[in-house]
Amino acid sequence: MAKSKTVFVCSECGYESPKWLGKCPACNSWNTFYEEKLQSTTSSGKSVKLKESTKPLKLNSVVGKEEIRTKTSVSELDRVLGGGLVKGSLILLGGEPGIGKSTLILQLCDKIADEDGKVLYISGEESAEQVKLRADRLNISNDNIMFLGETDIDAIEIEITNINPKLVVLDSIQTVYSNEITSAPGTVSQVREITARVMKCCKQNQITTVLIGHVTKDGNIAGPRVLEHMVDTVLYLEGERYFSYRILRSVKNRFGSTNEIGMFEMRSEGMCEVTNPSAVLISEDAEQVPGAGIVCSLEGTRPLLVELQALTTPSVYGIPKRTGNGVDFNKIALLIAVLEKRARLSLGNQDVYLNVVSGMKINEPAIDLGIALVIASSYKNVYIPKDTAIIGEVGLTGEIRSVNMIDKRLKESERLGIKKCIIPQNNKKLLKDKYKLDIIGVRNINEALHAIGIG
Repeated sequence: MAKSKTVFVCSECGYESPKWLGKCPACNSWNTFYEEKLQSTTSSGKSVKLKESTKPLKLNSVVGKEEIRTKTSVSELDRVLGGGLVKGSLILLGGEPGIGKSTLILQLCDKIADEDGKVLYISGEESAEQVKLRADRLNISNDNIMFLGETDIDAIEIEITNINPKLVVLDSIQTVYSNEITSAPGTVSQVREITARVMKCCKQNQITTVLIGHVTKDGNIAGPRVLEHMVDTVLYLEGERYFSYRILRSVKNRFGSTNEIGMFEMRSEGMCEVTNPSAVLISEDAEQVPGAGIVCSLEGTRPLLVELQALTTPSVYGIPKRTGNGVDFNKIALLIAVLEKRARLSLGNQDVYLNVVSGMKINEPAIDLGIALVIASSYKNVYIPKDTAIIGEVGLTGEIRSVNMIDKRLKESERLGIKKCIIPQNNKKLLKDKYKLDIIGVRNINEALHAIGIG
């Protein structure tokens, strides 16, 4: 006889407890437990016979195979995926509401369907009419795109098996449910079960699958963390609501490099590629103003020139304010402390505001020196030339530490017309190629300030 069992599951991490708890012992979240009924059956006592496939193999006897990739005809998307869609892979795409996830995926469906492959678009949130309106706006008219408005995983599995498409899109994973689990759609147990079943069905049939996921208020994909472990690739679509540019970032990829990015611009005809991101991330204003400087950040294997802007002003209140847009607040506070201690700049009574132009978010250590110099530039009212790029990591003792892939950064700077680069001295010693750049090597923060005319 089936016996009903009740457990309490944490909605944040999936931790199970026989009783309700106010605080989850696994992730330390408060008030996240909900009740769930499970069906457990008693063991029949029969012995289980192992399958042949469960026997261990010698690793040296296994023949490695190159993954079969399908080009999407979107170079920015292919870059993030590591060269194209891998046959039988499971891709998870997350992003804020209205950021353009469904638009980008519908354009992907059109590209794949043009190559004589059937595409199954499954939506649990939108009707066929709504998806058709979006397709008309994007000028997509393709008979190979099939639409299925369904949220029952049993019916979805049947249709996937019958159609056997080249690409399956599930929008979104939080709306699909299984009758075998009593909890509501979108809960930890449902999301985990649905992902496992979709993965099993599509990998057995070698079907590439894209799962679209909701995000929490913190920007992470909703559901248990195990969801990101189960899939092959995790992509995030980022961008400010009031900017037209979108960044597709890879945070996990079993078939390519991680932290790779692709840049798009949201237009009326859909998501359009930005093949030269550095050009749009630098201000077009030719006027020399204090508190502005160009840094070179590395996103995956792509160097990007980004403009930073800083503003310092005497604090009206007793406690000075530090605000950063696109840069971590703690990094700003740390670099201000270095400037005060090592460079003798009196910033203790100054409000400091920092902004990354175009709404991009960057956290790479190589922008530390750029942040410090634009703050000092605004405070001393000395401008940094527009044709100067700043690269380097700043230590707590004020030393300028070397950064990786300096050659790629310098080549990108040279390509975009930069005339002078301020880089760590240790990087300058190891340069192999010759550049048409005035390369200045600095050892500490005071030498860097002297290079821009401060001190």
